[in-house]
Amino acid sequence: MRLPTRVSAIVFDCDGLLVDTEPAWTVGEAAIFAENGYEFGPEQKQLLIGTSISTGCETMATYFGRPGTGPDLVDRLFALVETELLRGVQPMRGVVAVLDAIGGRVPIAVASNSTKRFLDVSLGGSGLADRFVVTVGADDVARHKPHPDLYLEAFARLGADPGFGVALEDSATGLAAARASGAFVIAVPSVPIPGVDADFLVDSLADPVILEWARTVAPA
Repeated sequence: MRLPTRVSAIVFDCDGLLVDTEPAWTVGEAAIFAENGYEFGPEQKQLLIGTSISTGCETMATYFGRPGTGPDLVDRLFALVETELLRGVQPMRGVVAVLDAIGGRVPIAVASNSTKRFLDVSLGGSGLADRFVVTVGADDVARHKPHPDLYLEAFARLGADPGFGVALEDSATGLAAARASGAFVIAVPSVPIPGVDADFLVDSLADPVILEWARTVAPA
């Protein structure tokens, strides 16, 4: 499928798509697993990637045989990840070039399963905060990804019709949310995703096709 030449708005996920925050989350998650006597590897990471912190902590609690105790892990994970993020975080490859290429011709926003607190730390630490007037986090909506609420809220705040919008995602959870919003979906997987449900698939935002699209896309 071809990339749309005219769009109402473009909405980006944050973690693993705009900003390389996954190493910080992995450090925090691995520490939680270790503190509870469990090893942490790719299989365990796949259970958590793309989820909100509340959902991820409940998933971990259930994995540890203590379903319903997820809220007890939230503050600990918050502290661990925030410590890592404050040490510095980098934009993902190609992000700055793509944002420069769009150049304000089309409205853009961020829709993330992270809370606004973490969103501010991630975008601020990566130097991307001033690129986005609209950012929507997990505490802005009742339902998180894979529900479409975050994307629908972001498009609404931009005054844009999601049916003519584009959503960019890196995780299966996020792709499900983007698809449910009705937007054109671009997948940029940060980890392998079996059976990717997207309208367009690239390895990174540094892909020349994405960069050329960003240079030429126009408002609908």
